[in-house]
Amino acid sequence: MSLASRFIALSLAACATLAQAQTEDAASAANAASITATQNAAQSQKLSATDQQFIQDAGTAGATEIAASKLALTRSGDKDVKDFAQRMIADHAKLARNLDVIAKRHGITSPPSADSSVTGSLQNLKGAEFDKAYIEKVALAAHQKAVELFAKESEKGNDVALKAAAAKALPILRHHYAMAQQLAKAKAS
Repeated sequence: MSLASRFIALSLAACATLAQAQTEDAASAANAASITATQNAAQSQKLSATDQQFIQDAGTAGATEIAASKLALTRSGDKDVKDFAQRMIADHAKLARNLDVIAKRHGITSPPSADSSVTGSLQNLKGAEFDKAYIEKVALAAHQKAVELFAKESEKGNDVALKAAAAKALPILRHHYAMAQQLAKAKAS
């Protein structure tokens, strides 16, 4: 084989290797782009209006519960009210974290804010006056609304993860409502 023939053969082999490497790089890049696109599509999958409203309402309810219960720790003088408030802070913080994970998967990243009309109405109250308002507005009324909200989502929601989270939270919220009713009875007598 002549020098020219060997040069041509080596050149062809080098070109074939380069072409194969470029094809593999292009395939890897296309595969990575496909995986990224699939992940982004899953994360930004649009929620139905019902599910979006649920995330907003549930977030507000939880934030309100936590904010009002923190007020109860400083404004109430009643051990039972403070114990109830402490339990609400712990349980609602956990529920909020669970919902936040699902919301973030759907691109909802802004933290919920408390209902200022509820927290504002409690802000300047103390002692028995605070306890009465907290039990009526937060312990009873807010939990009754929360039970209805989570029951509706667990039955009629469109997002599987949200429906499951709502169904999982419902027994906790029903227990809170029952605790609130007992607290209200105990403080009424």
